[in-house]
Amino acid sequence: MPVFDFNDTTDAKNKSICTYTTFQSSESDPSPEKPIMLLDNTSRKWEHYSCGVFTNPVKRTSFEFDTEEGTYTADILQIDSRFVSLLKWLGQNHINVRLSGENRPDGYAIYRIREIAFGGGTKLSAEDGFLQFMIDRLLASSAPTEEAEDEEAMEDGDEMKLTSLQSITDFMTCAGRTLPDNIRLWARRNLAVARSHEVSPEERRHAQRALSIMMNIQWKNNYFEAIDPVEARRILDEELYGMERVKQRIIETIIQINRTHTLPAYGLLLIGPAGTGKSQIAYAVARILKLPWSSLDMSSINDPEQLTGSSRIYSNAKPGIIMDAFSMAGESNLVFIINELDKASSGKGNGNPADVLLTLLDNLGFTDNYLECMIPTSGVYPIATANDKDQISAPLMSRFAVIELPDYTIEEKKVIFSKFALPKILKRIGLKENECIIPSDALDEIMKIYTNTSGIRDLEQAAEHIAAHTLYQIEVNHVTSVTFTADMIRKLLV
Repeated sequence: MPVFDFNDTTDAKNKSICTYTTFQSSESDPSPEKPIMLLDNTSRKWEHYSCGVFTNPVKRTSFEFDTEEGTYTADILQIDSRFVSLLKWLGQNHINVRLSGENRPDGYAIYRIREIAFGGGTKLSAEDGFLQFMIDRLLASSAPTEEAEDEEAMEDGDEMKLTSLQSITDFMTCAGRTLPDNIRLWARRNLAVARSHEVSPEERRHAQRALSIMMNIQWKNNYFEAIDPVEARRILDEELYGMERVKQRIIETIIQINRTHTLPAYGLLLIGPAGTGKSQIAYAVARILKLPWSSLDMSSINDPEQLTGSSRIYSNAKPGIIMDAFSMAGESNLVFIINELDKASSGKGNGNPADVLLTLLDNLGFTDNYLECMIPTSGVYPIATANDKDQISAPLMSRFAVIELPDYTIEEKKVIFSKFALPKILKRIGLKENECIIPSDALDEIMKIYTNTSGIRDLEQAAEHIAAHTLYQIEVNHVTSVTFTADMIRKLLV
Protein backbone atom coordinates (compact mmCIF):
# COMPACT_ATOMS: atom_id res chain seq x y z
CA MET A 1 0.00 0.00 0.00
CA PRO A 2 1.61 3.32 -1.02
CA VAL A 3 2.16 5.89 1.69
CA PHE A 4 2.20 9.56 0.77
CA ASP A 5 3.97 12.33 2.69
CA PHE A 6 2.43 15.73 1.91
CA ASN A 7 4.83 17.70 4.12
CA ASP A 8 7.29 18.33 1.31
CA THR A 9 4.67 18.98 -1.36
CA THR A 10 5.35 22.30 -3.05
CA ASP A 11 2.49 24.72 -3.45
CA ALA A 12 2.85 26.51 -6.75
CA LYS A 13 0.33 29.10 -5.68
CA ASN A 14 2.32 30.09 -2.55
CA LYS A 15 5.85 30.94 -3.53
CA SER A 16 8.18 32.28 -0.84
CA ILE A 17 8.40 36.07 -0.78
CA CYS A 18 11.64 37.80 0.19
CA THR A 19 10.81 41.36 1.21
CA TYR A 20 14.26 42.55 2.25
CA THR A 21 17.54 43.68 0.79
CA THR A 22 20.84 43.01 2.54
CA PHE A 23 23.58 45.43 3.47
CA GLN A 24 27.22 44.80 4.36
CA SER A 25 28.27 45.70 7.89
CA SER A 26 31.06 44.88 10.34
CA GLU A 27 29.47 46.85 13.19
CA SER A 28 30.12 45.12 16.53
CA ASP A 29 27.83 47.31 18.65
CA PRO A 30 24.43 47.84 16.95
CA SER A 31 22.43 50.98 17.69
CA PRO A 32 19.29 52.66 16.28
CA GLU A 33 21.61 54.48 13.87
CA LYS A 34 23.40 51.26 12.88
CA PRO A 35 20.75 48.54 13.32
CA ILE A 36 20.73 44.83 12.63
CA MET A 37 17.63 45.13 10.45
CA LEU A 38 14.74 47.44 9.47
CA LEU A 39 11.04 46.51 9.63
CA ASP A 40 8.18 48.24 7.84
CA ASN A 41 6.45 50.75 10.12
CA THR A 42 4.29 52.61 7.61
CA SER A 43 1.02 51.06 8.88
CA ARG A 44 1.77 51.72 12.55
CA LYS A 45 4.62 52.63 14.88
CA TRP A 46 6.02 49.80 16.98
CA GLU A 47 6.86 49.85 20.69
CA HIS A 48 10.46 50.24 21.82
CA TYR A 49 10.29 46.69 23.21
CA SER A 50 8.20 44.43 20.98
CA CYS A 51 7.57 40.70 21.26
CA GLY A 52 6.68 38.13 18.66
CA VAL A 53 8.17 35.70 16.15
CA PHE A 54 9.79 35.84 12.75
CA THR A 55 7.65 34.11 10.14
CA ASN A 56 8.86 31.04 8.31
CA PRO A 57 10.93 32.37 5.37
CA VAL A 58 9.50 29.72 3.03
CA LYS A 59 6.32 31.81 3.14
CA ARG A 60 7.35 35.42 3.67
CA THR A 61 10.15 37.33 5.39
CA SER A 62 8.32 39.31 8.05
CA PHE A 63 7.78 39.62 11.80
CA GLU A 64 4.57 38.91 13.69
CA PHE A 65 4.11 41.42 16.54
CA ASP A 66 2.15 40.15 19.53
CA THR A 67 0.38 43.21 20.96
CA GLU A 68 -2.50 43.75 23.40
CA GLU A 69 -4.75 44.47 20.42
CA GLY A 70 -3.82 41.30 18.58
CA THR A 71 -1.19 40.05 16.15
CA TYR A 72 0.19 42.35 13.44
CA THR A 73 2.70 41.59 10.71
CA ALA A 74 5.46 43.82 9.35
CA ASP A 75 7.77 43.00 6.44
CA ILE A 76 11.53 43.00 6.85
CA LEU A 77 12.92 45.76 4.65
CA GLN A 78 16.68 45.53 5.22
CA ILE A 79 18.98 43.16 7.11
CA ASP A 80 22.66 42.92 7.94
CA SER A 81 24.02 40.20 5.64
CA ARG A 82 25.62 38.43 8.61
CA PHE A 83 22.17 37.71 10.09
CA VAL A 84 20.39 36.28 7.03
CA SER A 85 20.94 32.62 7.99
CA LEU A 86 20.09 33.32 11.62
CA LEU A 87 16.84 34.98 10.54
CA LYS A 88 15.86 31.88 8.58
CA TRP A 89 16.66 29.65 11.53
CA LEU A 90 14.54 31.78 13.90
CA GLY A 91 11.61 31.70 11.51
CA GLN A 92 11.79 27.99 10.79
CA ASN A 93 11.92 27.13 14.49
CA HIS A 94 9.28 29.71 15.48
CA ILE A 95 11.35 31.08 18.36
CA ASN A 96 9.75 33.76 20.53
CA VAL A 97 11.92 36.87 20.73
CA ARG A 98 11.83 40.39 22.08
CA LEU A 99 13.06 43.17 19.82
CA SER A 100 14.61 46.43 20.98
CA GLY A 101 14.17 49.10 18.34
CA GLU A 102 13.37 52.65 17.41
CA ASN A 103 10.97 54.07 14.84
CA ARG A 104 12.74 56.01 12.09
CA PRO A 105 11.36 57.56 8.89
CA ASP A 106 12.71 54.61 6.88
CA GLY A 107 11.45 51.90 9.25
CA TYR A 108 11.62 50.28 12.69
CA ALA A 109 15.35 49.95 13.41
CA ILE A 110 16.14 46.81 15.43
CA TYR A 111 19.42 46.85 17.32
CA ARG A 112 18.89 44.02 19.85
CA ILE A 113 17.18 40.62 19.78
CA ARG A 114 16.51 38.61 22.94
CA GLU A 115 14.98 35.15 23.24
CA ILE A 116 11.93 34.78 25.53
CA ALA A 117 9.47 32.06 26.49
CA PHE A 118 5.70 32.48 26.17
CA GLY A 119 3.06 30.93 28.40
CA GLY A 120 5.54 29.32 30.74
CA GLY A 121 6.97 27.24 27.92
CA THR A 122 10.65 26.54 27.47
CA LYS A 123 12.79 28.20 24.86
CA LEU A 124 13.97 26.11 21.95
CA SER A 125 17.63 26.83 22.56
CA ALA A 126 17.16 27.90 26.17
CA GLU A 127 19.26 27.09 29.19
CA ASP A 128 22.56 27.51 27.33
CA GLY A 129 21.64 30.85 25.74
CA PHE A 130 22.41 29.68 22.22
CA LEU A 131 20.68 32.60 20.48
CA GLN A 132 22.62 35.22 22.42
CA PHE A 133 25.79 33.27 21.84
CA MET A 134 25.12 33.28 18.09
CA ILE A 135 24.32 37.00 17.97
CA ASP A 136 27.51 37.87 19.85
CA ARG A 137 29.54 35.72 17.48
CA LEU A 138 27.97 37.20 14.38
CA LEU A 139 28.56 40.73 15.66
CA ALA A 140 32.20 39.84 16.21
CA SER A 141 32.58 38.55 12.65
CA SER A 142 33.30 40.43 9.46
CA ALA A 143 30.68 40.85 6.75
CA PRO A 144 30.52 37.66 4.65
CA THR A 145 31.55 37.59 1.04
CA GLU A 146 28.79 37.11 -1.49
CA GLU A 147 28.20 33.38 -1.89
CA ALA A 148 25.36 30.98 -2.47
CA GLU A 149 22.64 31.39 0.16
CA ASP A 150 22.65 27.73 1.19
CA GLU A 151 26.23 27.88 2.42
CA GLU A 152 26.81 27.08 6.08
CA ALA A 153 28.78 29.07 8.59
CA MET A 154 30.82 29.34 11.68
CA GLU A 155 32.19 31.90 14.10
CA ASP A 156 33.61 31.93 17.58
CA GLY A 157 32.47 33.08 21.02
CA ASP A 158 33.38 33.83 24.59
CA GLU A 159 31.01 32.66 27.30
CA MET A 160 29.51 29.51 25.81
CA LYS A 161 31.29 26.45 24.46
CA LEU A 162 29.86 24.41 21.62
CA THR A 163 29.99 20.79 22.71
CA SER A 164 26.73 19.05 21.79
CA LEU A 165 26.00 17.95 18.23
CA GLN A 166 22.82 20.03 18.25
CA SER A 167 24.59 23.25 19.20
CA ILE A 168 27.36 22.58 16.68
CA THR A 169 24.78 21.88 13.96
CA ASP A 170 22.82 25.04 14.78
CA PHE A 171 26.02 27.04 14.90
CA MET A 172 27.07 25.89 11.43
CA THR A 173 23.59 26.56 10.09
CA CYS A 174 23.35 30.08 11.47
CA ALA A 175 26.83 31.45 11.15
CA GLY A 176 27.75 30.44 7.58
CA ARG A 177 30.15 32.03 5.13
CA THR A 178 32.53 33.29 7.80
CA LEU A 179 34.63 30.13 8.07
CA PRO A 180 37.69 29.55 5.91
CA ASP A 181 36.55 27.35 3.04
CA ASN A 182 38.66 24.33 4.00
CA ILE A 183 37.43 24.40 7.61
CA ARG A 184 33.79 24.69 6.52
CA LEU A 185 34.13 21.62 4.28
CA TRP A 186 36.07 19.78 7.00
CA ALA A 187 33.31 20.57 9.51
CA ARG A 188 30.61 19.18 7.23
CA ARG A 189 32.52 15.93 6.75
CA ASN A 190 33.15 15.52 10.48
CA LEU A 191 29.56 16.35 11.33
CA ALA A 192 28.48 13.55 9.00
CA VAL A 193 30.84 11.16 10.80
CA ALA A 194 29.62 12.28 14.22
CA ARG A 195 26.00 11.57 13.20
CA SER A 196 26.66 8.32 11.36
CA HIS A 197 25.76 4.93 12.80
CA GLU A 198 27.97 3.18 10.26
CA VAL A 199 31.14 4.03 12.15
CA SER A 200 32.27 3.00 15.63
CA PRO A 201 31.25 4.99 18.73
CA GLU A 202 34.94 5.85 19.18
CA GLU A 203 35.08 7.49 15.73
CA ARG A 204 31.90 9.44 16.43
CA ARG A 205 33.30 10.64 19.75
CA HIS A 206 36.56 11.80 18.17
CA ALA A 207 34.68 13.60 15.36
CA GLN A 208 32.46 15.44 17.85
CA ARG A 209 35.43 16.41 20.01
CA ALA A 210 37.35 17.70 16.98
CA LEU A 211 34.31 19.73 15.87
CA SER A 212 33.92 21.25 19.32
CA ILE A 213 37.58 22.34 19.34
CA MET A 214 37.40 23.91 15.89
CA MET A 215 34.00 25.57 16.33
CA ASN A 216 35.07 27.28 19.55
CA ILE A 217 37.93 29.09 17.82
CA GLN A 218 37.06 32.41 16.22
CA TRP A 219 38.61 32.35 12.77
CA LYS A 220 39.55 35.94 12.07
CA ASN A 221 40.99 37.62 9.02
CA ASN A 222 44.61 38.77 9.11
CA TYR A 223 43.87 42.52 9.00
CA PHE A 224 45.46 44.32 11.96
CA GLU A 225 44.51 47.78 13.13
CA ALA A 226 47.17 50.49 13.44
CA ILE A 227 49.05 50.62 16.75
CA ASP A 228 50.11 53.82 18.51
CA PRO A 229 53.95 53.81 18.55
CA VAL A 230 53.98 56.16 21.57
CA GLU A 231 51.85 53.76 23.59
CA ALA A 232 54.01 50.86 22.39
CA ARG A 233 57.13 52.65 23.61
CA ARG A 234 55.48 53.35 26.98
CA ILE A 235 54.73 49.65 27.45
CA LEU A 236 58.29 48.68 26.55
CA ASP A 237 59.75 51.25 28.96
CA GLU A 238 57.43 49.99 31.67
CA GLU A 239 58.58 46.40 31.22
CA LEU A 240 62.24 46.86 30.35
CA TYR A 241 64.99 49.23 31.43
CA GLY A 242 67.62 50.22 28.86
CA MET A 243 67.93 47.89 25.84
CA GLU A 244 67.40 50.79 23.45
CA ARG A 245 68.42 48.84 20.36
CA VAL A 246 65.96 46.06 21.20
CA LYS A 247 63.13 48.53 21.77
CA GLN A 248 63.94 50.29 18.51
CA ARG A 249 63.70 47.00 16.60
CA ILE A 250 60.29 46.26 18.11
CA ILE A 251 58.99 49.77 17.31
CA GLU A 252 60.16 49.25 13.70
CA THR A 253 58.03 46.11 13.59
CA ILE A 254 55.02 48.10 14.89
CA ILE A 255 55.50 50.74 12.17
CA GLN A 256 55.59 47.98 9.56
CA ILE A 257 52.26 46.59 10.81
CA ASN A 258 50.75 50.09 10.67
CA ARG A 259 51.72 50.45 7.02
CA THR A 260 50.75 46.97 5.77
CA HIS A 261 48.02 46.04 8.32
CA THR A 262 49.49 42.53 8.31
CA LEU A 263 51.98 40.79 10.54
CA PRO A 264 55.64 40.73 9.47
CA ALA A 265 56.80 37.69 7.50
CA TYR A 266 59.21 36.75 10.29
CA GLY A 267 58.68 36.38 14.02
CA LEU A 268 61.17 37.46 16.66
CA LEU A 269 63.92 35.30 18.14
CA LEU A 270 65.27 36.87 21.34
CA ILE A 271 68.69 35.50 22.26
CA GLY A 272 70.51 36.46 25.43
CA PRO A 273 71.73 35.34 28.86
CA ALA A 274 69.27 34.13 31.46
CA GLY A 275 67.50 36.87 33.36
CA THR A 276 67.83 39.61 30.74
CA GLY A 277 64.07 39.96 30.25
CA LYS A 278 63.43 37.94 27.07
CA SER A 279 60.07 36.61 28.24
CA GLN A 280 59.08 40.07 29.51
CA ILE A 281 59.70 41.47 26.04
CA ALA A 282 57.54 38.74 24.49
CA TYR A 283 54.64 39.48 26.86
CA ALA A 284 55.05 43.21 26.23
CA VAL A 285 54.78 42.68 22.46
CA ALA A 286 51.55 40.70 23.00
CA ARG A 287 50.17 43.66 25.02
CA ILE A 288 51.19 46.06 22.27
CA LEU A 289 49.55 43.97 19.55
CA LYS A 290 46.44 43.54 21.77
CA LEU A 291 46.40 39.83 21.00
CA PRO A 292 45.92 36.83 23.28
CA TRP A 293 49.12 34.90 23.85
CA SER A 294 49.98 31.31 24.49
CA SER A 295 53.36 30.00 25.61
CA LEU A 296 55.17 26.77 24.82
CA ASP A 297 58.14 25.54 26.88
CA MET A 298 60.33 23.59 24.49
CA SER A 299 62.51 22.21 27.31
CA SER A 300 59.56 20.01 28.37
CA ILE A 301 58.93 18.64 24.86
CA ASN A 302 60.73 15.38 24.03
CA ASP A 303 58.53 14.02 21.25
CA PRO A 304 57.23 15.77 18.10
CA GLU A 305 53.85 14.09 18.64
CA GLN A 306 53.32 16.33 21.68
CA LEU A 307 53.17 19.25 19.24
CA THR A 308 51.38 17.62 16.31
CA GLY A 309 48.81 15.51 18.16
CA SER A 310 48.08 11.82 17.76
CA SER A 311 46.01 10.04 15.13
CA ARG A 312 42.37 9.26 15.85
CA ILE A 313 43.02 5.56 15.32
CA TYR A 314 44.07 5.47 18.98
CA SER A 315 41.37 5.48 21.66
CA ASN A 316 43.33 7.97 23.80
CA ALA A 317 44.13 10.27 20.86
CA LYS A 318 44.21 14.00 21.48
CA PRO A 319 45.26 17.24 19.75
CA GLY A 320 48.81 18.56 20.06
CA ILE A 321 50.04 21.43 22.18
CA ILE A 322 50.01 23.83 19.21
CA MET A 323 46.31 23.20 18.61
CA ASP A 324 45.68 23.53 22.34
CA ALA A 325 47.23 27.00 22.11
CA PHE A 326 44.63 28.05 19.53
CA SER A 327 41.88 26.53 21.66
CA MET A 328 42.99 28.34 24.84
CA ALA A 329 43.36 31.64 23.00
CA GLY A 330 39.88 31.22 21.53
CA GLU A 331 40.86 32.79 18.21
CA SER A 332 43.20 32.29 15.26
CA ASN A 333 45.11 35.56 15.77
CA LEU A 334 47.55 35.21 18.65
CA VAL A 335 51.10 35.71 19.83
CA PHE A 336 52.78 32.31 20.13
CA ILE A 337 55.62 32.52 22.67
CA ILE A 338 58.14 29.68 22.28
CA ASN A 339 60.36 29.59 25.36
CA GLU A 340 63.81 27.99 25.40
CA LEU A 341 63.89 27.07 21.74
CA ASP A 342 67.50 25.93 22.09
CA LYS A 343 66.60 23.31 24.71
CA ALA A 344 64.31 21.15 22.56
CA SER A 345 65.42 17.51 22.74
CA SER A 346 64.60 14.32 20.87
CA GLY A 347 64.16 11.99 23.82
CA LYS A 348 62.38 9.18 21.95
CA GLY A 349 64.47 9.24 18.80
CA ASN A 350 61.61 10.58 16.69
CA GLY A 351 63.43 13.69 15.57
CA ASN A 352 63.83 17.17 17.00
CA PRO A 353 60.47 18.52 18.19
CA ALA A 354 61.58 22.04 17.27
CA ASP A 355 61.56 21.12 13.58
CA VAL A 356 57.77 20.60 13.80
CA LEU A 357 57.53 24.38 14.15
CA LEU A 358 58.82 24.96 10.61
CA THR A 359 55.39 24.86 8.94
CA LEU A 360 53.91 27.04 11.68
CA LEU A 361 56.65 29.63 11.18
CA ASP A 362 56.20 29.64 7.40
CA ASN A 363 52.62 30.94 7.83
CA LEU A 364 51.44 28.44 5.23
CA GLY A 365 49.20 26.58 7.65
CA PHE A 366 49.68 23.87 10.25
CA THR A 367 48.13 20.39 10.25
CA ASP A 368 47.35 18.62 13.52
CA ASN A 369 47.26 14.82 13.29
CA TYR A 370 44.15 14.60 15.46
CA LEU A 371 42.09 17.19 13.63
CA GLU A 372 43.35 16.23 10.16
CA CYS A 373 42.73 19.75 8.90
CA MET A 374 45.03 22.52 7.75
CA ILE A 375 44.89 25.37 10.28
CA PRO A 376 45.43 28.92 8.91
CA THR A 377 48.42 30.53 10.62
CA SER A 378 48.58 33.92 8.89
CA GLY A 379 47.40 35.60 12.12
CA VAL A 380 50.01 33.92 14.33
CA TYR A 381 53.00 36.00 15.46
CA PRO A 382 55.74 33.74 16.88
CA ILE A 383 58.23 35.05 19.44
CA ALA A 384 60.93 32.62 20.56
CA THR A 385 63.51 32.93 23.34
CA ALA A 386 66.85 31.16 23.66
CA ASN A 387 70.14 31.37 25.53
CA ASP A 388 72.44 29.72 22.96
CA LYS A 389 71.79 30.26 19.25
CA ASP A 390 74.36 27.57 18.34
CA GLN A 391 71.89 24.94 19.58
CA ILE A 392 69.19 26.07 17.12
CA SER A 393 69.08 24.54 13.64
CA ALA A 394 69.78 26.75 10.62
CA PRO A 395 66.29 26.21 9.08
CA LEU A 396 64.68 27.47 12.30
CA MET A 397 67.04 30.43 12.63
CA SER A 398 66.26 31.50 9.05
CA ARG A 399 62.58 31.88 9.91
CA PHE A 400 63.12 34.50 12.62
CA ALA A 401 64.30 38.06 12.84
CA VAL A 402 67.08 37.52 15.40
CA ILE A 403 67.56 40.08 18.19
CA GLU A 404 70.49 39.49 20.51
CA LEU A 405 70.07 40.95 23.98
CA PRO A 406 73.31 42.04 25.66
CA ASP A 407 73.75 41.61 29.39
CA TYR A 408 73.16 44.67 31.55
CA THR A 409 76.10 46.88 32.45
CA ILE A 410 76.98 47.55 36.10
CA GLU A 411 75.46 51.02 35.88
CA GLU A 412 72.23 49.64 34.41
CA LYS A 413 72.08 47.00 37.15
CA LYS A 414 72.43 49.73 39.78
CA VAL A 415 69.47 51.62 38.36
CA ILE A 416 67.36 48.47 37.99
CA PHE A 417 68.10 47.43 41.58
CA SER A 418 67.53 50.81 43.25
CA LYS A 419 64.71 52.17 41.06
CA PHE A 420 62.75 49.04 40.17
CA ALA A 421 63.59 45.76 41.95
CA LEU A 422 63.91 46.98 45.55
CA PRO A 423 60.95 49.46 45.52
CA LYS A 424 58.71 46.76 44.02
CA ILE A 425 59.57 44.28 46.77
CA LEU A 426 59.28 46.90 49.54
CA LYS A 427 55.81 47.79 48.31
CA ARG A 428 54.80 44.13 48.15
CA ILE A 429 55.76 43.38 51.75
CA GLY A 430 54.48 46.68 53.13
CA LEU A 431 57.70 48.56 53.86
CA LYS A 432 58.34 52.23 53.21
CA GLU A 433 61.42 53.36 51.30
CA ASN A 434 62.75 55.30 54.32
CA GLU A 435 62.67 52.11 56.38
CA CYS A 436 65.23 50.35 54.16
CA ILE A 437 68.14 52.63 53.25
CA ILE A 438 70.98 51.52 50.98
CA PRO A 439 73.72 54.17 50.53
CA SER A 440 76.00 54.22 47.50
CA ASP A 441 78.80 52.19 49.15
CA ALA A 442 76.35 49.43 50.07
CA LEU A 443 74.94 49.49 46.53
CA ASP A 444 78.47 49.19 45.11
CA GLU A 445 79.06 46.19 47.34
CA ILE A 446 75.92 44.50 45.98
CA MET A 447 77.14 45.06 42.42
CA LYS A 448 80.57 43.69 43.36
CA ILE A 449 79.06 40.50 44.75
CA TYR A 450 76.99 39.89 41.60
CA THR A 451 79.41 41.28 39.03
CA ASN A 452 79.92 37.88 37.33
CA THR A 453 76.25 36.87 37.18
CA SER A 454 74.14 37.44 34.08
CA GLY A 455 70.75 39.07 34.06
CA ILE A 456 69.00 40.56 37.05
CA ARG A 457 67.39 37.57 38.75
CA ASP A 458 70.19 37.35 41.33
CA LEU A 459 69.76 41.07 42.03
CA GLU A 460 66.01 40.57 42.53
CA GLN A 461 66.72 37.74 44.99
CA ALA A 462 69.21 39.98 46.78
CA ALA A 463 66.57 42.71 47.06
CA GLU A 464 64.15 40.13 48.47
CA HIS A 465 66.73 39.06 51.08
CA ILE A 466 67.56 42.63 52.08
CA ALA A 467 63.89 43.61 52.39
CA ALA A 468 63.11 40.51 54.47
CA HIS A 469 66.04 41.26 56.79
CA THR A 470 64.82 44.85 57.18
CA LEU A 471 61.32 43.67 58.09
CA TYR A 472 62.77 41.25 60.62
CA GLN A 473 64.79 44.02 62.31
CA ILE A 474 61.74 46.30 62.47
CA GLU A 475 59.35 43.67 63.80
CA VAL A 476 61.67 41.77 66.18
CA ASN A 477 64.23 44.33 67.30
CA HIS A 478 61.74 47.23 67.07
CA VAL A 479 64.02 49.57 65.11
CA THR A 480 62.43 52.33 63.03
CA SER A 481 64.64 51.81 59.98
CA VAL A 482 67.71 49.95 58.75
CA THR A 483 70.62 51.63 56.99
CA PHE A 484 72.86 49.07 55.35
CA THR A 485 76.63 49.39 55.16
CA ALA A 486 78.95 47.56 52.78
CA ASP A 487 80.00 45.25 55.62
CA MET A 488 76.37 44.46 56.50
CA ILE A 489 75.62 43.66 52.83
CA ARG A 490 78.67 41.35 52.62
CA LYS A 491 77.67 39.43 55.74
CA LEU A 492 74.04 39.16 54.60
CA LEU A 493 74.54 38.10 50.97
CA VAL A 494 77.84 36.22 50.85
